[in-house]
Amino acid sequence: MRLVLTADTHLPKRARDLPEPLWTAIEAADVVVHAGDWVDEALLDAMLARSRRLIGVYGNNDGPALRARLPEVARVDLDGLRVAVVHETGPRTGREQRCAAGYPDVDLLVFGHSHIPWDTEAPGGLRLLNPGSPTDRRSQPHATYLEAEITEGRLTSVRLHRLPRP
Repeated sequence: MRLVLTADTHLPKRARDLPEPLWTAIEAADVVVHAGDWVDEALLDAMLARSRRLIGVYGNNDGPALRARLPEVARVDLDGLRVAVVHETGPRTGREQRCAAGYPDVDLLVFGHSHIPWDTEAPGGLRLLNPGSPTDRRSQPHATYLEAEITEGRLTSVRLHRLPRP
């Protein structure tokens, strides 16, 4: 199962549209995960139209319309892998321990908010992934997103993609 992970798209404030390489990946993926801060409902509609399956949550910059359509936390089983998606996980210090305690029944936690790519494992084996942002790199050298693969209930591959500057 091929996944595309993204977050913090902030459309149309940070960009007019998603970068074309990300749209290409979205259209090829089995599942697309968006960890919040869409900002515009039109992006949710476009991703629903262009993806096979979309799992998304709202972020702190998402208004009432997006909050009415998306949960704060999404939980799903993907080919036997227990996945949760949330926008915010708090400060980086202590994140692994805090998330392991808050999500004890999950194998993979996808989150956003910081715009900083993150890939770590918490005590007990919880994998934490943040795809960064494809449109607002902030202090990062590149705008980014993640692709991952699940095989027989295991996360078998995670690849960070750097996007070209507009």
